[in-house]
Amino acid sequence: MIPSGIFKQSITQFLHPIESLLKDDSVSEIMINGPAEIWVEKRGVLHATNLKFPSHQSLDAALNNISQYCGRPWDHYHPILETHLPDGSRLEAVMAPIAKNGPTVSIRRFFKSKLTITDLIETNTISEEAAVFLAKAIAQKKNVVVSGGTGSGKTSLLCALSAFFLKRERIVVIEDTHELDLQQRHVVYLESRSSDETGNGEIRIRDLLRATLRLRPDRILIGEVRGEEALDLIQAMTSGHAGSMTTVHANTPLDALRRFETMILSTQSTIPHHAISAQIASAIDIVVQIKRGHTGRRVVCDISEVASTQSPGVYAVTPLFEREFDGPLIRKGQ
Repeated sequence: MIPSGIFKQSITQFLHPIESLLKDDSVSEIMINGPAEIWVEKRGVLHATNLKFPSHQSLDAALNNISQYCGRPWDHYHPILETHLPDGSRLEAVMAPIAKNGPTVSIRRFFKSKLTITDLIETNTISEEAAVFLAKAIAQKKNVVVSGGTGSGKTSLLCALSAFFLKRERIVVIEDTHELDLQQRHVVYLESRSSDETGNGEIRIRDLLRATLRLRPDRILIGEVRGEEALDLIQAMTSGHAGSMTTVHANTPLDALRRFETMILSTQSTIPHHAISAQIASAIDIVVQIKRGHTGRRVVCDISEVASTQSPGVYAVTPLFEREFDGPLIRKGQ
């Protein structure tokens, strides 16, 4: 095991061309499109920088160093690297020549000061009434899915909502890359693992979820559902593990349900289509939709309740709170 201090020093040395960005708290994402083109995101808006790496080789050496310290393969047979830096920032890299500009990297930064529900209310990301409603729903162990596009703030919202869990509950968090830091004391963090250079040792989200069911969780949080684990989560939600939460990439609450359906159908499951739809509708109680505008502002624009369905692919989705992007989040019927 490499000491974290040595890893941090080594990373600082290899990533020296972007060291100033890694120290800038206003930078939420760093995008490296080859050695000579570096962009940043600040408050949801992209900006070009005049920073660059000395050469293609120097950027590749930095990524080689990161992969070695993290124990993730990075070579001709494994041209995609997904890991995190010592400060918790998530790194995704694609090797040349697959990336035509040269090694292409995105570093998503996560800060120690996490957004709270109070912060989200003060910035009008969510209304106080909607926050109270979600607090009650989570206390009642409703299964909640946070839906949104890339960079919309799904993980931050999920982390903020987790504050409504009871302090006495045992929570198991499952992620591809560690991002969620919960406030409760009794939290177990599990992280998936890619296969090594021989193709062995892979631990999938699905594997971790199955193990979690035997770890006596009161709550299960999955950072993001992307594939075959969707079936296991839906079945867990309907078989004694209520109060689970996750995020999914989708543009509307209805799209989020259909996304679950597509992921389950892609597993070549023998479960009939109508049974899959019925399980999804029975499992998911609340969908919270979050969006990011062109200015970078993020808002909760829809909170919907899901009811049971009789027809495959048809879901009874009832909006409880809605808003236009620049307007207030209003409870329906008021």
